[in-house]
Amino acid sequence: MDWLHPIFQKSPEVALFMSLAIGYLIGQINFGKFQLGGVGGSLLAAVVISQAGVQIDNGVKSVMFAVFIYAVGYDSGPQFFNSINRKTLREIAMAVFLAATALVTVLVCARLFGLNKGLAAGLAGGALTQSAIIGTAGDAIARLGLPAAETKALQSDVAIAYAVTYVFGSLGAIIVCVNILPKFMGQSLRDASIEAEKSLGGTTGPGEGQISALPVLVGRAFRVRGAAGRTVAQVETAEADMITIERIRRAGKVLEPGPEVMLAAGDIVLAVGRREVMVSAASQLGEEVGDTDGISIVMQRRQGVFTRRGMNHKTIAAVRASVDRELRHGVYIHEIRRVDRPLPVLPETELQHGDVITFFGSPQDTKRAVDTAGYELPYTNKTDFIYMGVGIVLGLLIGLVVVNVGGIPLTLGSGGGCLLAGLVFGWMRGKHPMYGVMPSAASQLLKDFGLAAFVAVVGINSGLQAVVTVKESGITIFLLGVFVTLFPLLATMLFGRYVLRYDNAALLAGALTGSRSANPAFGGVLDKAGSAVPTVPFAITYALANVLLTLLGPLIVGLV
Repeated sequence: MDWLHPIFQKSPEVALFMSLAIGYLIGQINFGKFQLGGVGGSLLAAVVISQAGVQIDNGVKSVMFAVFIYAVGYDSGPQFFNSINRKTLREIAMAVFLAATALVTVLVCARLFGLNKGLAAGLAGGALTQSAIIGTAGDAIARLGLPAAETKALQSDVAIAYAVTYVFGSLGAIIVCVNILPKFMGQSLRDASIEAEKSLGGTTGPGEGQISALPVLVGRAFRVRGAAGRTVAQVETAEADMITIERIRRAGKVLEPGPEVMLAAGDIVLAVGRREVMVSAASQLGEEVGDTDGISIVMQRRQGVFTRRGMNHKTIAAVRASVDRELRHGVYIHEIRRVDRPLPVLPETELQHGDVITFFGSPQDTKRAVDTAGYELPYTNKTDFIYMGVGIVLGLLIGLVVVNVGGIPLTLGSGGGCLLAGLVFGWMRGKHPMYGVMPSAASQLLKDFGLAAFVAVVGINSGLQAVVTVKESGITIFLLGVFVTLFPLLATMLFGRYVLRYDNAALLAGALTGSRSANPAFGGVLDKAGSAVPTVPFAITYALANVLLTLLGPLIVGLV
């Protein structure tokens, strides 16, 4: 690797992007059903590349971590603050219990095996697959006032312990949540999801990337027979307003379907509504026809942010009952997403401020629905950099504040400050969605690139020391990582079942994966469940876990 050294000396950024490219390539390799992932792969690639001799300015590391942790807080903000209420005490208790159990487990392991601050924090980051701990712990170590060499060595230990324990950290969460939990509950995730759907009074839609062969919302044309002599309003209300007459063609002329318009035999009508209701309505309307000339219309899907006053934490059924028929006429809920996760569209699904609802109907009907629900979510791919810049600046300034408690200097650091700013600014964006636009793709890029680049810089600057650390304590750290991965998960599973009284495997699995912020495990849960039901508790515990587990970094550094 000697030939690389002159290149890296002239252009050290080559080493950074080489680490990312090679790391993400490694991260895509399948080891059975497991992938290391881009972050873990980038760290390993950076450690190897560092052997050629290269250093990258620590300012790059600081910038990358700041944008990453701000984006994490920004995405979690609306759900984080909405989650703190009486109705979600069970999910809050589960997230807090897992974080507390994990903290105690790491501290005990550090005490028994003589781990330093860096190894203990890295153990937590990898075993709990909370990559942000690398940054918050490294930032806390940098503020201890230690000699530069010792600070660098401890930060190197954080990265290495993370790399050694991360693989089983991901795999162990999948094993517990996807395999052990259903057997423990005596109920498959699919059966549990079906049971939950039935208890909530509906069915859920297809999973991510799937299209149902039997769509929930359909449009069909009929030649009126049985409904002749009845008004449009009478036909619609007979089916609980689950269908809408959108067009009428009579003697070659198109009529606007006002509520008082009376249908006549031979009319061709376009009915739009829920498929299961359309089946029963068909026998009342008449025979279905393929002749749609003059009555076919363009329907629209329009996204709105739910902010209606007095309706926070109300069910879909309760919101529907509180809205006048004229306002909800011709409007159907196609999808609900919370923190970019789909929720089941069921009568008993609870809406929260900040939820993004996709309405289906005619352009004028969906516009009315969006205005009634809150604000329309603009379809834009432009990030509001004014909003983002102000947020990060405030976060960095908060990180500079130091409070002395009993002679001990306490500070959030740049990581904690940007996380807090991201939470607040993300929550404000949920309340006032016309400001602070950050498309989900842009936010994901900040999180992916920010974290991967940060980890790569850590690996490059700490790689030489890393080899020594692995030789000295690699096996011990790995075995401790297995314990730190499994014990908090299993303890929280028992806590959820017997203390919090979760009796549905799908709901418990969703809450548990969220409490561990375990995205690969949650993907496995959704795959086995074949339903969005586990998303409901996951969204709450995941938002809390992103904050609680990230804060373990400075806590461990301060307590070890």
